Amino acid sequence: MNVERRSLLGGAADAYGIVIVIDVLRAFSCSALMFHYGIRDLALVRTPGEALAFRDRDRDYLVAGEVKGVKVEGFDLGNSPADIVSKGESFFRGRRVAARSSAGTQGVLAAGAHAEQVILGSYMTAAATAAYIRDRARADALVRGHETTVTIVAMGFEGVRPSVEDERCGDYLEHLLMGGSEDPPLHRKRYDHLQAIWDCLNDPDIAASLRGEHHYRPKEDIVLSLQRDLFDFTMIGRPEHDHVLVTPRLS
Repeated sequence: MNVERRSLLGGAADAYGIVIVIDVLRAFSCSALMFHYGIRDLALVRTPGEALAFRDRDRDYLVAGEVKGVKVEGFDLGNSPADIVSKGESFFRGRRVAARSSAGTQGVLAAGAHAEQVILGSYMTAAATAAYIRDRARADALVRGHETTVTIVAMGFEGVRPSVEDERCGDYLEHLLMGGSEDPPLHRKRYDHLQAIWDCLNDPDIAASLRGEHHYRPKEDIVLSLQRDLFDFTMIGRPEHDHVLVTPRLS
């Protein structure tokens, strides 16, 4: 398996092969939680207006997401894992969701146009995602006789500035994809989850949220989003004519 690393919107546009687009804080942590609570599928779109149009056409849709981190007027949900957990399964079971976010969603749309396959990446689903890709890589090697390329894209802050949580989640996924060895090849660092969490907690922007200084991002969002390997599904996107449709695949 050949694993490549990219970052931000430019990296998503350049990504190839199987592309994992990471948005830990907070879009794809929200996506994982909503699938856990039983949504049927998730439509990722570029603009708030496109998201609202799904509900206009079909009242079964919930509309979720943000602009500049803040819930959009008229949306059912913002981009908060804590809000999703507080609403619980009864709010989501059997519903469909249209979502717009400033980083992860834009990266999926950029990558989806040319990727062999696009996957939503988060700490919550990392182990399941890596297991799915490793299985697919083995099948590709047997059936097609070629090496699978995986591009990991850390979307960062609004797709324009790197963020520590997405980069560390990328480190973890790379570690898992390469077999999770405690003694990796010399050019790859061993993943240390304790150090990764420490790096995140000491990031000034994350620390400000933990102190309650961001009204749009409660401290609970940070705690929830940094939990790893909670769920046994992979979030796989399929490009449609004006959006990417995401469904879960159980491991």
